Amino acid sequence: MIHRETIERYPGTLAELADDLSNLRYDALAQFLQLLAKKLERDAKADEKRGRPQLAGSLHDAAMHTNDAANSIEAAWQISEPFM
Repeated sequence: MIHRETIERYPGTLAELADDLSNLRYDALAQFLQLLAKKLERDAKADEKRGRPQLAGSLHDAAMHTNDAANSIEAAWQISEPFM
């Protein structure tokens, strides 16, 4: 797998991507973060199998914190949904 610095299918910069993602409705942003957390967890498990415990541990932590962020955004959605 090649890890890139840009996303081929996204023409903007990473800063623009961050802005675009943050402009999603909170339920959609929470879903994105949950999917990202799952991908990070899959990567962590793959690195564990490759004998890379430090990298796997960091990715496990990132997955956990990304999932926490998804939960916080989901809570923001519950607060804001009635006003949307």
